[in-house]
Amino acid sequence: MFLRLLPALFAGLLLAFQEAPSVPKADTDDKPVEWVCPMDRDIRMKGPGKCPRCGMTLVPGIPGFFEYATRIRTKPKKIVPGVSTAMTFEIINPATHKRVVDYEIVHEKLFHLFLISEDLRFFTHQHPVYQKSGEFTFEWKFPEPGMYRVLSDYYPQGGTPQLSTNTLFVAGGPATMQNPPNLKVDLSPQTSENLTATLTLDPPEPIAGFKTLMYFDLNPGDGLEKYIGAWGHMLAASEDLVDLIHNHPFIADGGPKVQFNMIFPRPGIYRVWVQFQRKGVVNTVAFNVPVVELK
Repeated sequence: MFLRLLPALFAGLLLAFQEAPSVPKADTDDKPVEWVCPMDRDIRMKGPGKCPRCGMTLVPGIPGFFEYATRIRTKPKKIVPGVSTAMTFEIINPATHKRVVDYEIVHEKLFHLFLISEDLRFFTHQHPVYQKSGEFTFEWKFPEPGMYRVLSDYYPQGGTPQLSTNTLFVAGGPATMQNPPNLKVDLSPQTSENLTATLTLDPPEPIAGFKTLMYFDLNPGDGLEKYIGAWGHMLAASEDLVDLIHNHPFIADGGPKVQFNMIFPRPGIYRVWVQFQRKGVVNTVAFNVPVVELK
């Protein structure tokens, strides 16, 4: 009996295999490539193009983030207030341990440099000059003694945009924070060379670790121009100068209303500098923004 059933059993198994639907193999070659802005990573498109927010060229995916080292040499080595100091910036690739020589342009420049004094009263946004060696050079007269934070913003080819921080000490005071800023909340309208900026926050009390919408109303609202490739530039610094954040508008069209989105990492008071250009003049204003813990 069992032997007579075998042919029918094998025939049934064969029919079952023939009728079973085939499972297609994953075709990784046909998977669509997602093009991403290396600076604003939430901007994603199905093909190549430019970021509608910052204007950078989209890349087919973003390589893993590696932190590049920024080395600074000064001449003279001892920095003195009011005396010109020559600074040389050398960028080191963490994978090869060699000097980087090729960079991408970010907002019309290869290198954005921010200098901030320990008391948060001094701020400047500059652009060191690229040399054939791959290094960048810049000269500056530091106005007061004390500690200065140096924020270097650049984009090595084959890497990702970088924000590197260094510290320089200017002779005339101890090598520690001698002038604590002791910031007070200040959200009042701020006036610079030829415009006044009014800030509104949403939520009214920013919460550490959560998105804050920062709305700026500019008056007068005519004659506004892009400043080095953007409708505005923002730098936020925590009171202890640990957190330094360089940001650009989330929404801007050349009109008097500009929106930035910011995530403040810790509670405390942040000094926020914003730069807008009107009729060829760069206006720099600053606000002291209080950030609270989530309750």
